[in-house]
Amino acid sequence: MVHHHRYHQFRKPTDYIIKDEESLNHLMDCSSSVYCKRTRPKLLSFLFLITFLSCCYVFAPFFLGPSFSLSLLYSYGPENDSNQDGVDVKASACSSVSTGTICCDRSGYRSDICVMKGDIRTHSSSSSIFLYNSISHVDNVSRTDEARKGENEAEQVLQHEKIKPYTRKWETSVMDTIDELNLVAKKVNSGNVQGCDVQHDVPAVFFSNGGYTGNVYHEFNDGIIPLYITSQHFNKKVVFVILEYHSWWITKYGDILSHLSEFPPIDFSEDNRTHCFSEAIVGLKIHDELAVDSSSMEGSKNIVDFRNLLDKAYSPRIKGLIKDEEREAQEKLRQQRQISLSPSSEPGSKASQRLHEIARTKPKLVIVSRSGSRAITNENLLVKMAEEIGFKVKVLKPKQTTELAKIYRVLNESDVMIGVHGAAMTHFMFMKPRSVFIQVVPLGTNWAADTYYGEPARKLGLKYISYEIHPKESSLYGKYDKNDPILRDPDSITEKGWEYTKKIYLDSQNVKLDLRRFRKRLHRAYEYTVLRSNLNLQHQPQ
Repeated sequence: MVHHHRYHQFRKPTDYIIKDEESLNHLMDCSSSVYCKRTRPKLLSFLFLITFLSCCYVFAPFFLGPSFSLSLLYSYGPENDSNQDGVDVKASACSSVSTGTICCDRSGYRSDICVMKGDIRTHSSSSSIFLYNSISHVDNVSRTDEARKGENEAEQVLQHEKIKPYTRKWETSVMDTIDELNLVAKKVNSGNVQGCDVQHDVPAVFFSNGGYTGNVYHEFNDGIIPLYITSQHFNKKVVFVILEYHSWWITKYGDILSHLSEFPPIDFSEDNRTHCFSEAIVGLKIHDELAVDSSSMEGSKNIVDFRNLLDKAYSPRIKGLIKDEEREAQEKLRQQRQISLSPSSEPGSKASQRLHEIARTKPKLVIVSRSGSRAITNENLLVKMAEEIGFKVKVLKPKQTTELAKIYRVLNESDVMIGVHGAAMTHFMFMKPRSVFIQVVPLGTNWAADTYYGEPARKLGLKYISYEIHPKESSLYGKYDKNDPILRDPDSITEKGWEYTKKIYLDSQNVKLDLRRFRKRLHRAYEYTVLRSNLNLQHQPQ
């Protein structure tokens, strides 16, 4: 299930105000000798001040550590600041990293990102990634007092960063379960550097598959989409190095991974070989709930581009499924013909074909069915009503083991999707833009339903319809007095915390739809779909 944590991204105040250049230019105006003579002491004072500040900047790293100069560049500015061209400042904070250095951007609310360049080598037994610099290369690099402890002539620690490469940074409870990586820049003699077992000529992206992996919403929101955001600009020339590696996850998302990287992923913990890279990104960039912010993406990519990638990823498998079905159908037809070759079978065959053609013209509606909590208890009546309106209905019951290509095929071919709020609603991303998504919203889930699925669906270009149930449609109506805040004022309950929302509204609530009221939503969806279909036919070339 989705973990409904509300949060606000706090904006940092701007720390410095830069004066305009005009006020400084007056100091250098020598149009008259009198003015120059009078202002020379001020000019000398100004030059002395500039010289003093420059010296402070140059020598400060020797006293404040190697990250001082980077902090001046990356520490200031609001959380979501961007320039007039729409380029995300936060996204480019570590876009320019000198060889032999580590740059960590920790300004994001959702995740930390570190970038390393140079002689990078993995050391899984110590959960470390080392960045080696030869002594001649770093003679002028400063070090903190702490970094000097325990060092010798052969090896010196220049910088040590720690990072948990998972995209729920604000959620302490889950971050406590994530493996931590040590990023260590060292000054060494070349003869003391451990050799490379595997030399890669492409960059690496390190991330964790821990946390809430196992829940389809979190797998896409916290993993797959951030992986796309972070790596798509490499054009598949990138290696994924995974902490808390799960073989089933690789199998489940292999079709997508193959369109993000040409190389097999590496299990960081189990692969004890030393892997060498010249560039690495540690951590994943994340924008919003099931979203891709085009202003922060190279080429202005957005969530529709991500969905297009899903199309490419699943298309080969879907074509294979269709061919298998066609072969099975031909085999059944051949067997039927062998059993009976009488002419009487022909009219029936033609009638069956006509029925098939009629069915193909009906709008397709998919009900994503739930069992257990938040199930639609009168689902069979909903199916019957939808068929009466004119839909061809399919009930889809996705499981953890259901192949995603099969789910993608069903929803990609559908016109309308109906489902009760929950992780399975993530599958709306498998629908084509301009399709209809109707989300049934149980009591106590209004904010989460719109935040996690409603708004993302609109960004994808779907026609989103929210159906917020009345108290009488909830199974909770039979458990509590009609004036109980649980029924009358769910917000007052959910504000108490996640544990109340989960226990009462997510784990203990089913839905019995008021079919007369819900019928209006279905009619709207049907009319919209038929109108859209007719417009598409009119615009098709003759």
